[in-house]
Amino acid sequence: MKVAVYRQAHFNAAHRLYNKNWDEEKNERVFGLCNNPNFHGHNYQLIVKVVGEVDPQTGYVIDLKRLKNIIEKEVLIRFDHKNLNLDTEEFKDRIPTAENIAIVIHGLIRQHLGKQYDLQIKLYETDRNMVEYPV
Repeated sequence: MKVAVYRQAHFNAAHRLYNKNWDEEKNERVFGLCNNPNFHGHNYQLIVKVVGEVDPQTGYVIDLKRLKNIIEKEVLIRFDHKNLNLDTEEFKDRIPTAENIAIVIHGLIRQHLGKQYDLQIKLYETDRNMVEYPV
């Protein structure tokens, strides 16, 4: 019997949505205010969902302290209070949209979990804008 467990985290980060292969006019047309050359920021809410079988010896799907530590190491230390475009390797050549941020976070966390787990990332960029990966 599979059970889902969740861990929430928050981080703050700045970014600019900008495609270096486009001119300024096209970037402005496509990304609007999110293309601000001086960047803008969000207070991201992250929800990590791990699905798996309950271990009969521990009663856990996964030790939530372990999941907390993975999130802290791979997401919070890496992205919190950073400019995603300038301060991170993950977004040097990738536009830091909420979609791409969720995909990157999934990959960073996935590498620490065994194949017996399903993993899903929900990332709220604002109270009204959220992405989910995978769907």
